[in-house]
Amino acid sequence: MSLLPSGNTSFNPTTFLLTGFPGLEYAHRWISLPFCFVYATVLLGNGTILHVIRMDASLHAPMYYFLAMLALTDLGLCLSTLPTVLGIYWFDSREIHSDACFAQLFFIHSLSLVESSVLLSMAFDRFVAICHPLRYGSILTTQRILRMALASISRSFVLIFPLPFLLRRFRYCRTNVLSHAYCLHLEIMKLACSDIVVNHIYGLTVVAFTVGTDSLLILVSYVFILKTVLGIASKEGRLKAFNTCISHICAVLLFYIPMIGLSLIHRFGERAPHMVHILMSYVYLLAPPLMNPIVYSIKTKQIRQRIHKRLCPKKTFQL
Repeated sequence: MSLLPSGNTSFNPTTFLLTGFPGLEYAHRWISLPFCFVYATVLLGNGTILHVIRMDASLHAPMYYFLAMLALTDLGLCLSTLPTVLGIYWFDSREIHSDACFAQLFFIHSLSLVESSVLLSMAFDRFVAICHPLRYGSILTTQRILRMALASISRSFVLIFPLPFLLRRFRYCRTNVLSHAYCLHLEIMKLACSDIVVNHIYGLTVVAFTVGTDSLLILVSYVFILKTVLGIASKEGRLKAFNTCISHICAVLLFYIPMIGLSLIHRFGERAPHMVHILMSYVYLLAPPLMNPIVYSIKTKQIRQRIHKRLCPKKTFQL
């Protein structure tokens, strides 16, 4: 372990210390069991979605391409934190090199922005499918989908790339102990004894420009979708059209609610119990990757049928 300086001495740590559940170190092995289950479910669920889409030619369509992007992003978020989280609970391996910590926060934040972009792309897919069904194939071509994916990755990379360098320039005070089992920009920034105004402004600007804009555009797209759905004459037609959006709406809520909650707690919840910060960080990290495959498997008939077909190839199910 690193020896921590006392008082207000500033220093440049070569390592940071991650935290599990303070006060429950004796139970970390037991606490690791639900985490192992969640991580295994995330890997299995998203891996199954990707395998089914890849192997079934009938699913090679824009809606499922976006779903595959979402599954890949969720897998990336899971894998970027799995070693440090389980390392703490299994081996009490709390130390992480500063370079590894900065790399981890880069992947966590950039993949989060990619997921926000993918959810916006999926909203656009639903908007075109419901509001302009006759032009669906001509608007969402393979080349356009590829350009949307590259734009999402490029935007996230460019906006998050400065964060590790902004953190590296700081001097740090008193401690190098982080509050979570993985590295986040806001957590490391709090340890600095330098002026962090630039980081605060840049972080808020990035969130407003990406998550804020994406969520607003998703909301606008659903206003148009709702207007179109309400204009459908038959009740069955309205229900069928809206039912194609339920999975996406669930994915949007699973992503944005924990993200907004964690951001508000970090910035304005200094008096909140530390356990609330820890639990919210895990909800933000694990809820979308865990629940998205379950939601899409339950609510998307084509995915559900293909999974049953793969699991029980000799049986026929009427779904």
